[in-house]
Amino acid sequence: MRIISGQFKGRRITPPKKLPVRPTTDMAKEAIFNILNNNYYFDEISVLDLFAGTGSISYEFASRGTEDITSVDEDFGCIKFINKTAEEFEMPIKTVRSDVFKFLETTKIKSDVIFVDPPYAFSLEEFSKIPELVFQNDLLEDEGVLVVEHAKQMELSHLPYFSYSKNYGSSIFSFFEKAEEIF
Repeated sequence: MRIISGQFKGRRITPPKKLPVRPTTDMAKEAIFNILNNNYYFDEISVLDLFAGTGSISYEFASRGTEDITSVDEDFGCIKFINKTAEEFEMPIKTVRSDVFKFLETTKIKSDVIFVDPPYAFSLEEFSKIPELVFQNDLLEDEGVLVVEHAKQMELSHLPYFSYSKNYGSSIFSFFEKAEEIF
């Protein structure tokens, strides 16, 4: 795994093999960050990385100058690895070891970008609960976006707040945004 852009571009990160993860591919990361780069100044936003796994997405944000990053994962090994890597690179990543659904039910953290990379084996009900909790608990800033990574077989376009999706190889990124109020 490598960081694809920013201050730490090209740096390789080698997570322990025993972590229960499926890291986002470099091609998919590059694509998603190109989309986000057109909408945000990375040094001005706050990011919530859910099901953070190895921390790959958090490292990309930090490498691009984001100072307010919170990574959430239930696995102790993942959190330990993210903390170790963030300390090694002096990245401003805060970690929370928690079940993501419980975290979303109780957190007061509002973010500009919420990136979610749950297990592809999740059911539609489990995937549906993510945007439901994010919007029900008002966890996005006004111009914020929720990005959910999932497999091609999972269709999320019928869910409330769905905006659009982008397909990259075996991954799809579905974007959810607050509806604009029309006066």
